Amino acid sequence: MNSSTFHGILPAIITPLDENGHFAATPFERLLERVYAAGVDGVYVCGQTGEGPQLAVEDRKRAAEVAVRCSPKGKLVIVHAGASRPEDAVELVKHAARCGASAVSSLPPAGGYSFEEVAGYYRKLAAASNVPFLVYFFPDVAPAINRVEHILELCAIPNVIGLKFTDFDLYRLGLFKQAGAVVFNGRDEVLAAGLMMGADGGIGSFYNLIPELFLEVYSLAGANRFVEARAVQYRINELIQLTLRFPALAAIKQMLKWSGIDCGPVAEPRRWLTQAEETELKRQLAASSFAGASFAGA
Repeated sequence: MNSSTFHGILPAIITPLDENGHFAATPFERLLERVYAAGVDGVYVCGQTGEGPQLAVEDRKRAAEVAVRCSPKGKLVIVHAGASRPEDAVELVKHAARCGASAVSSLPPAGGYSFEEVAGYYRKLAAASNVPFLVYFFPDVAPAINRVEHILELCAIPNVIGLKFTDFDLYRLGLFKQAGAVVFNGRDEVLAAGLMMGADGGIGSFYNLIPELFLEVYSLAGANRFVEARAVQYRINELIQLTLRFPALAAIKQMLKWSGIDCGPVAEPRRWLTQAEETELKRQLAASSFAGASFAGA
């Protein structure tokens, strides 16, 4: 697949779980149907939002298979294969390619690793894949990758076409784009600004709830209508700011449940909302511009 294919709006798709914490296919199919009906360009599977690092390898494989099967022709399915054990990550990379994923990706390994160790991890995963590979710049999680030169070196690894960029330093995003990398903006709060700085698209958590608004930002940015894109971004940020007052992933799953798609519990060690938090979330949504939305619990 040509690197020019990699663009657009991709939800970092939620992974529904059953009461035992295992992948639940039926609500996942419904969620995929919903975001694709909105017009998204693909999905990013089993990343941090999709709780991949907390799930068993077999559950992650099933999620990748369902995502590929339920994605319309021409849509991107990028599978996050990062795992604490490199052997598991390699297994997930190979499986994603076999089942028809468009590309694979990985967070850096968690822990106090040096940049040289992280680079070795990425070289191993990229070599194991016969589909394009995206590295992941997320300095809050992996501070070992903290310089522009680090990302440029990682992007020079054979089979690496670019990165998911989860940071607010959009100057650096622009530098990576100018160097020829595919760049997906990873901070939902600044999609409009990331697109202005050259991002090819966005991957994010709140795309599960309001994909239409992120698609509107992407369309307006593509038409160089950035004043209007900023206004839509401000509305998106109202929901983000509200949600981040609560355990965010649990709050997103609760809102999906209110909208009719029960994605089950969050994976341990995350916790669910208390009853008081659930009530307060509903109250704050009712007082927001999203009152009356299907996910607002009205």
